Formats: sequence, structure tokens, C-alpha cells
Amino acid sequence: MKKILVAIDVARENGNDMIMETAQKIARADDGELFLLHVIEPIPRRVLLELPKEALARRKTHADEEMGKLLAQYDCNNGIVREGPPSIEILNYATEIKSDLIVVHSHDPEMADYFIGSVAGRVVRRAHCSVHVVREGNK
Repeated sequence: MKKILVAIDVARENGNDMIMETAQKIARADDGELFLLHVIEPIPRRVLLELPKEALARRKTHADEEMGKLLAQYDCNNGIVREGPPSIEILNYATEIKSDLIVVHSHDPEMADYFIGSVAGRVVRRAHCSVHVVREGNK
């Protein structure tokens, strides 16, 4: 596994330790390189019209700052923040960098996940490469 895409959530309440430790172990085992990706979910149009433009800019700036902290914390050189539907952006970025593996976090499913599907589930079903799902129960 040379290129490993790690889909992270910079705002994750319990942090990204578990997914990053898993990705780092995989990378060390095969001299791989980590590529971190955080996706900012789009805001529905009806809400977007009510938000001040500076709030949207702050959202992106905050995500970029948090990504910078993660890159420094985990001694990683590659990190990007994108905006869009998470599963689509993860799959698109994996294709762009020609990733060999996607590492994605999955929470314990809630009822809505069974009807609309989770991000991890959509990535697993549509990925062009292997996907490693890091499971951590809700706390």
C-alpha cells in the first residue's frame, strides 16, 4: 500500500487518534504515504440563504486550521480540505491521487443510516481500491 487516503473529520468529538494510529501502522508496514482528507458537508440552500457570508468563510478557515494541526501532530505532509458530499469527495480524491487504500471511520449506525446509508458504507460499495473501516462505538 503506497498511497493511503485517510478520511478524517477535523471536528470529531473524540478526536482522530484511532483512525490515525491505524493508518500509520498500515503505512509503516508497507512504506506507505498518508494523504489526509476532510470534507465539509454542503449546507442546504434554504439554510445557506440565511447565513452571513463570513460564517461560510470561517467554516473553511477553521477546517484548514484544524487540518494543519493534525498534519503537525501526526507528522504528515499531505492534507486537504474539500467541500461537497463526503462520500463523493472521498472517492474523487482517491481516484485523483490513485490511492491504494482508503481508511475511513465508521460510528455505530443509527436508524437513519439504514435508510440513507452511511458515508463509510457508500465508500466501501463504490471505491476502486481496498477500504479499511475503523470501527469505534459511540460513547
